[in-house]
Amino acid sequence: MKIKLEKSKLYSEELGIDLKSKKPKEIFKWFLASILFGARISEKIAKNTYKIFKKYKILHPKKILDVGWDFLVNPIMREGGYVRYDGKTSTQILRNCKTLLKKYNGDLNNLHKKAKNSKDLEEKVLEFYGVGPVTTNIFLRELRPFWKKANPEPLPIVKNIAKKLKINLNDYNKKSIKFVRLEAGLIRIKKKFK
Repeated sequence: MKIKLEKSKLYSEELGIDLKSKKPKEIFKWFLASILFGARISEKIAKNTYKIFKKYKILHPKKILDVGWDFLVNPIMREGGYVRYDGKTSTQILRNCKTLLKKYNGDLNNLHKKAKNSKDLEEKVLEFYGVGPVTTNIFLRELRPFWKKANPEPLPIVKNIAKKLKINLNDYNKKSIKFVRLEAGLIRIKKKFK
């Protein structure tokens, strides 16, 4: 089981996002996906909604601002199945795109450069509208191997499942891709432990 979990596909990989490249457009795509995953909706709906953003080719903060709130609500959110939180999340995404362009010149790598350390990086991500600790963790955990200052503490659910499976998380280098894959695998099986 442990070896299988260590080979889990990252959520970013599943969506075709290349974080290893560190390209601004790829990091932004993951930020957008993290916002979708961070809402109180199913993983499936978050993935579907991200794919609708991709379908309409609006995976850049400027393009998102250009299409506006109405287009984000319908067709993007509606087609993705993101019905209950469509307006709220559309507002959140628009506000965060404005902030990103204004404060970081549209490049989340600039946010990373400005952060003093891991804690400061988390605080800077938390400054985005509607972004809480879970969304911050989602965003930063898959960036751990690629961004020097990305090193969030594993979520309590990850620690609990690892403990139940007798996997010692301290045996791993938290900055390694193997650890991030293990985390993704543990998150995917969380329903079995509820």
